[in-house]
Amino acid sequence: MENEPIKIIEYEPIYAVATVSMWRESKERAIGQKEIHSFEDHIYFLNNILRKDYKVMIAIDLNFNRVVGILASNEREISQLYIHVSYQGKGIGKRLLEIAKNNSKGKLTLFTFQVNSKAQNFYEKNGFKIIGRGKDNEENLEDIEYEWISCEEQLNV
Repeated sequence: MENEPIKIIEYEPIYAVATVSMWRESKERAIGQKEIHSFEDHIYFLNNILRKDYKVMIAIDLNFNRVVGILASNEREISQLYIHVSYQGKGIGKRLLEIAKNNSKGKLTLFTFQVNSKAQNFYEKNGFKIIGRGKDNEENLEDIEYEWISCEEQLNV
């Protein structure tokens, strides 16, 4: 994959504006609701809060020098996974998900909004199972909690 135009790198603050722009647009399209935080607050959250507990990776389209995806995960959970609307269905989300799975301890949880049926289909296609439902988020939308357990971990359960 030498000539592949999508490169995944660890997030650096020089990509803050491009990352947050892509993230907000993708999220707003996915849930049909405007972001409740200001752009500046979102950048602060990315640079100073999210990165404390999660490793943040971004996908960049090298042909256009454009951020097209974000993953924030740790060994237990995925906090954020968004792909630019124009880049969905091209395997970028799957690549980021594999990074999260490979860096996990064999089990991951995540939440997605119930209104985001594309995300639900994606996670279910990639081995995640529904383990809960609720409404514990700032957007006040119904949530679905998912869990993925590796084959090796399932044998130990």
